Amino acid sequence: MSVTRDQDVLGGEPRIDGTRIGVRHVAGRVIDSGQSPAHVADQLDVSLVDVYESLSYYYANIDEMRELEAENETAFERVRESSLKPKETVQ
Repeated sequence: MSVTRDQDVLGGEPRIDGTRIGVRHVAGRVIDSGQSPAHVADQLDVSLVDVYESLSYYYANIDEMRELEAENETAFERVRESSLKPKETVQ
């Protein structure tokens, strides 16, 4: 199987072995963006097998994938809320 996990790469998220391409990234392109698996494989320079194995992993572990997506969204919101905001102008 071409999907692997390593705490030192992508924070331990499942990814295509030998790359930094996460399963969620592949699924997002195919499922959310409607790109064909062949197009995604070509654009990411991975095999079509890698794309289908990523999708298979995604669907076989859908609860885990949704949890990772929620954690990522929460982290993004924290960063966005704590980032510098422009000062209001006084008129």
